[in-house]
Amino acid sequence: MSHQLPPDLENPPQASAQGMALFDHRPFFEKALQYGIAHGILTSERLAAMRVEAPKGMVQIARYFGTEFLRPDLELARTRMVNLISLYLEESSGGDLAQAAQALRDHSLLSRSKGGSDMLKALITMPQNSHFGMQEHAGFRDEHIPVLAKWTLRSLHDYRAEKARRTHTAQLVDAAIWMAGQLQLDADELAEAGVDAEAVIRTALLARLGKRSTMPDWPTLEKWVAALRKKYPAPSSADARSMAIPLPKDLPADLCDVVEAVRQSLLSDLPKLLDPTLPLRKLLTQTPAFVGRYFWVEDALADVEHYERQNSIVWDKATDGHLDDSSLLTLFLRIAAGSSHATMLTKAAATSLLRKIQKSGIDPELPRQFIRQHAPLALQDDYLLLWNGFAEEAEPLLRSDLRYASQDALALLRRECNVAP
Repeated sequence: MSHQLPPDLENPPQASAQGMALFDHRPFFEKALQYGIAHGILTSERLAAMRVEAPKGMVQIARYFGTEFLRPDLELARTRMVNLISLYLEESSGGDLAQAAQALRDHSLLSRSKGGSDMLKALITMPQNSHFGMQEHAGFRDEHIPVLAKWTLRSLHDYRAEKARRTHTAQLVDAAIWMAGQLQLDADELAEAGVDAEAVIRTALLARLGKRSTMPDWPTLEKWVAALRKKYPAPSSADARSMAIPLPKDLPADLCDVVEAVRQSLLSDLPKLLDPTLPLRKLLTQTPAFVGRYFWVEDALADVEHYERQNSIVWDKATDGHLDDSSLLTLFLRIAAGSSHATMLTKAAATSLLRKIQKSGIDPELPRQFIRQHAPLALQDDYLLLWNGFAEEAEPLLRSDLRYASQDALALLRRECNVAP
């Protein structure tokens, strides 16, 4: 089977200024070939060798992407070979035709084609997304061949634009790994967390603002921000822009630009991050513009401990350490009536509470909510049982407006609750 060769190999062009202008729009390979012939860089012997190399390369490419036995596949392979050689020559020579012609003289067409293919394979395996949950680390695989097939027909301009985009993404990932490492978190942990690189960098920069040395879990992040809100109360946008969040001195030079861009975005966030009127959890998990912009280590045990600790503070303050049934029923009844938390009633306070209940009633669900939110988990069922039993028996009497109901209700409070003599 015969194979069509690149035109310049079949019929070498004559060297002339007019010829140069005529072929300026052609693939860079053909321009370099013409230049080499015109300037005596490519000899007739080298051209003869290239005529032998070209068909071999076409067959290899056709076989790789399809079959060498179909003419359409061979014709497409010719286009791909010319494009791969052009891609490699122009990128490696910086567009210098003399240098490209010398490369054609000193190296085989197959090696230049392979150089272009290697460039595209390296591009395809660069990260496309800065999210750690979407990173691939296995290199070029067979499943990438269809993608490579498309890229063998793309221009150098497309290649450079995509490489710039992916290089930026790769730098974000590298910067996130580097900065997380400074906060005692490694790349495997970031991958497991499935976090975005920019979120890691923003949090790491926030750590520098607060002079912290570890990546936070959620309770720790809340503490960080609470401390910063005290130190920098509600800064304006202008004030936030002037806040000193220096880049790490030993940050690799090639990562400085991407980290600086993320630093600017953090400065833009600070007026809201440091606004004491905005609950942090709502801001970071429910506000669309902030969801996913910051990172904290998911530590279920730490979250539970924090939850229990916070609940314990509220519970201990409300009960003041008085956990007998009478004290708890007094607290629950006051909560149901919308009164302040306390575990003791004076006689006057008891009378006042009864008048309030007779006028406005009670909400039995409020104590239940308080118990579920703040009571020790192991005792919640017992406390709910205690309150439900009391409420079912006492509510009709407490709300009654019958003639002697007030005295009976007060007697009930003295028997079941804590009422001072």
